[in-house]
Amino acid sequence: EVQLVESGGDLVQPGGSLRLSCAASGFSFRNSAMSWVRQIPGRKREGVALIAPDNIKTYATFVKGRFTISRDNAQKTLSLQMNSLKLEDTAMYYCARMRGRQLNPSWVTSWGQGTQVTVSS
Repeated sequence: EVQLVESGGDLVQPGGSLRLSCAASGFSFRNSAMSWVRQIPGRKREGVALIAPDNIKTYATFVKGRFTISRDNAQKTLSLQMNSLKLEDTAMYYCARMRGRQLNPSWVTSWGQGTQVTVSS
């Protein structure tokens, strides 16, 4: 059974940083493209960042230069370092296993339960 368990969401002030983590199990993590997808209330889910099995990374335009996705295949963990957070980054963040390299929520094959990030002063 595929399991993705996120952690690290919190309340943070604008300009602050957070690191999200995702523990994966039940599938071949090292051979899977993985991503972070977020959902702002009232809006569709949107891809944030993707990392392919060969470590090639893709970022949404709105997070380029601020967020960094990484993976540890030995520990089967996916991470998202978020710096310079903005009010508009407030969302539920999901760890996701992808069926390919497209940073598109329609390519997700498995979802985590999500972790809430709230940016507020």
